[in-house]
Amino acid sequence: MLQLRGITKSYGSRRVLDDVAFDVAPGRLTGFVGGNGAGKTTTMRIMLGVLGRDSGEVTLNGAPVTTADRRRFGYMPEERGLYPKMKVLEHIVYLARLHGFSKADATTRATALLQELGLGERLDDNVETLSLGNQQRAQIAAALVHDPEVLILDEPFSGLDPLAVDVVAEVLQTRAAQGVSVLFSSHQLDVVERLCDDLVIIAGGTIRAAGTRDGLRAEHASRRFELVSATDAGWLRDEPGVEVVDFDGGYAVFEADSDETVQRVLQRAVTHGAVTSFAPRHPTLAQIFTEVIQ
Repeated sequence: MLQLRGITKSYGSRRVLDDVAFDVAPGRLTGFVGGNGAGKTTTMRIMLGVLGRDSGEVTLNGAPVTTADRRRFGYMPEERGLYPKMKVLEHIVYLARLHGFSKADATTRATALLQELGLGERLDDNVETLSLGNQQRAQIAAALVHDPEVLILDEPFSGLDPLAVDVVAEVLQTRAAQGVSVLFSSHQLDVVERLCDDLVIIAGGTIRAAGTRDGLRAEHASRRFELVSATDAGWLRDEPGVEVVDFDGGYAVFEADSDETVQRVLQRAVTHGAVTSFAPRHPTLAQIFTEVIQ
C-alpha cells in the first residue's frame, strides 16, 4: 500500500499542495483527476522523490519510501522522454538493462511487452518515426519493463485513439490483477470512470474527494431514478414530490423528494402494468467532479 499523509508544498508564498492524503492500494487502479494546475503532477513527483515536500510523509507498506523502494516504481511522465534516434526495441532493452537485467532477459521482456502494447511490428523502427500515439505506447513500455510494484502514470491515454486506449487499458488492468498498485492521471473522465476501482479528485492543491468509484457515486447520488414499464408512465407528472426529468412513453427519469415517495412511485408503477426496470441513476464522474470542485 502506497500512502500519502499531510503532504504540503509551497513555492514562495504560493501553496500548491495543502494536506494532501490518499492511498494507492495494491491490485487496484486509482484514477487521479483534476484540472490544469490542480497539483496532480507535483503530487506524483513528490511520490517519486523527484521533488521535495515541505511536510508530510510518503510510505510504502507502512514504512517511509526509500531510494531502494523507488527502484521498484514505474513512472511515465506527461512529457515524452524517449531518445528519438534509438530503435524502439533497442530503447526498451536499454532501460531494462539499467534495472539490472541481462541482455537476453531484457530483450525477452521488452519484446513481449511491446507486442502486448501493439508495437510488435515497430520493434526496429526509430522512436521518432512513430506516431504520437505509438510513442505513448513505447513510453508506457518504458515504465513497465522492469515489472514495477508501483506504477505511476501521468496522462497515459493522451493522444491515443479509442482502439489504443483499449489496448493500454487492458495492459493496466492486467498489471493491477497481478497485484501492482496503479495510479494514473487523466483528463478523459469517461476512461477513468470505466477503468478505476478508486478515485482521487484534487483541485487547488487540496483533495476534494477520495474513495472507491462506487462509494463516491453513492455518496453524491441524488434521489434520481429510472423507470421502464410496459405502460405509459405519464401519471408520474401528477405524483406529489416527483419531478420528471425525462419522459418517453413507458420510460421516465424522475427525482423524488424522499424515500417514501420513491416507494410510493414503485408501488403505483406496478399497479399500472409490468415494470421492466426501476433503479437509481448514479451520477457520472464528470458530475461528481463538477460538484466537488465548486
